[in-house]
Amino acid sequence: MGIEEFLLDRIEKKGIEKGKHEEAVAIAHEMKKDNFPIHRIARFTKISIEEIEKL
Repeated sequence: MGIEEFLLDRIEKKGIEKGKHEEAVAIAHEMKKDNFPIHRIARFTKISIEEIEKL
């Protein structure tokens, strides 16, 4: 794999990771609106408690 292919692969993976995180944040936001305990939201979504508290 050349450097160009390597960089494109890394960029694609970063985009996928960002999309997954954004989806998890949306789920966490809905769970928080439904009064789920924050520690459970963090456990299910793998998002930090600090980030969830900011939603």
